[in-house]
Amino acid sequence: MELSHSKADIRAIKSHKVAYHENRRSEDTSKNDRVKRVHFGACLDEAEGRKSVPLPFPMSHGTTTLAFMFQGGVLAAADTRSSCSGLVACPAARKVLPIHSHLVGTTSGTSADCALWKRILARELRLYQLRHGRRLSTSGAAKLLSHMLHPFKGTELCVAATLCGASFTGPSLVYVCSDGTRLKGTLFSVGSGSPYAYSILDQGVHWGLSVDQATSLAREAVYRATHRDAYSGNCVDIYQVNSKGWTPQNKLQAEMRDCSISGDVRPVLLRD
Repeated sequence: MELSHSKADIRAIKSHKVAYHENRRSEDTSKNDRVKRVHFGACLDEAEGRKSVPLPFPMSHGTTTLAFMFQGGVLAAADTRSSCSGLVACPAARKVLPIHSHLVGTTSGTSADCALWKRILARELRLYQLRHGRRLSTSGAAKLLSHMLHPFKGTELCVAATLCGASFTGPSLVYVCSDGTRLKGTLFSVGSGSPYAYSILDQGVHWGLSVDQATSLAREAVYRATHRDAYSGNCVDIYQVNSKGWTPQNKLQAEMRDCSISGDVRPVLLRD
């Protein structure tokens, strides 16, 4: 009788150990699942339906960027105000970023995300040029950026870029967003001020514009948007892209802005 009791005890202990290890494995699996759902600081517990602690203030952003094609190539323009909630984080932010000698991109979204992915795209395009001995086309660069951003769809990554390029085949304009959108067109305006910019661009943009007319139209569109949109403002950056490369059309504004930031308020003349 004592032997049978001892065997029963042993079986009970073994079954208890098995149940214990199974519970541990299930807990580890659920923990790993929760860890996998942690991305960019947002942890979602589907079982309890709870989210991570919200930010202490809303991250409100805004901008006005635009780009259009005309006989002189592609013109890209943007305001220079970087905002965070109700604050002007930087009055001299660069939102038209050169990527290589014949490609620039207007950026809208989170400033840090846009700056990071611009550097990543510039690196990949440079590697492509070194490997193949030629530059990747604007459409190819847009497709590459779209594929790189696709794994982050549904996360807090926010990048909306308009790639403006030109080559011997002519100008090209492609819009790429981190939600998977990739559109090719002749006129784009992105950002919180885009509805106001479109009201100027739709009635003024046509293929026969001269460089001076296109520059004046882009500056007017951004100015009208900044007049109504609280998150856009300060200066206007304008770039022209053609078969010879990109050229900044805002030398005077850039020099005046640099002097105002440094405290030098002396008048600056536009140099040739």
